Amino acid sequence: MSFLRFAVRRVAEMAATLLAASFVVFGAMYLAPGSPASFLLAGRSASPEALASINAQYHLDDPFLVRYLAWLGDVLHGDFGRSITYRTDVSRLLADRLPVTLLLITMALVVVVAVGLLLGRIAAVRGGATDSTILVTTTFAVGTPSFVAAVLLQGLFAVQLGWFPSSGAGEGFGDMLWHLTLPAIALALYLVGMLARVTRSAMLEALDSEHVTVARSRGVPERQVIRRHVFRNSLGTVLTTGGLIVSTLLVCTILVETAFSIGGIGQLLELSTTTKDFPTVQAISLIIVALFMIVNLLVDLLLPLVDPRVTLGTRGATT
Repeated sequence: MSFLRFAVRRVAEMAATLLAASFVVFGAMYLAPGSPASFLLAGRSASPEALASINAQYHLDDPFLVRYLAWLGDVLHGDFGRSITYRTDVSRLLADRLPVTLLLITMALVVVVAVGLLLGRIAAVRGGATDSTILVTTTFAVGTPSFVAAVLLQGLFAVQLGWFPSSGAGEGFGDMLWHLTLPAIALALYLVGMLARVTRSAMLEALDSEHVTVARSRGVPERQVIRRHVFRNSLGTVLTTGGLIVSTLLVCTILVETAFSIGGIGQLLELSTTTKDFPTVQAISLIIVALFMIVNLLVDLLLPLVDPRVTLGTRGATT
């Protein structure tokens, strides 16, 4: 199968899956108890006329399929509707809050990739006590939930030592980097441990391979063996964790943003879910699903380029 054919097929599959996901995302909110009308009324009794007005404004009396198709058509034109809680366009809410979340996720991703790959490589190459120490450390990291890490880091470095702010996202790029340092570390901690262990396992497997033995027998310097034959051949396995890493970052952002009172889409999703803000929850959920699918698509497209042993359309299969 040619690369272009494979890419077109995967994009078509992603579009079909995203369409199905949009149906689930739209319908899931209506399965929960309560309604937008009950939130807007805030427990007050309402006349049938007032209730009918609210239902008409948000099209709550229309059949489910009619509401879904109308919503999907608006989404395809970039219109996610109007927030029930904030009484403004959801697109504007996302535009205001998305940059903070993207910066937080980017900072966390840099920490995950840099530290995770480094620790995994050191553990595999050096072995012995160094390997054992890194294994213990990464086991602790993997066993620490993001919210717990956020509370611990906040209590020590923000409250006790005062090195970093305890809440908020800051203003201006430099101030935002300072404010988001602790949240990024809390968000990255679990994934650093996970990626380090995956990298270590992949490199240990590569170290035992026949081509590494041949390279060493030919007198190739050890550093070159590690760089060209071991680490490079491990990248395919590491790359397959890309979807898991991004999905974990997206989900855990909700907890970390809540802990640090960061006004990003994670905190917005948590507040909107509590207040039954259907349009906002649906928009954010759909964006998260779309990002996850895009990352998995990129992994599938890049994997054969990074590891020539992998056949198009498979993960881990060799030619």
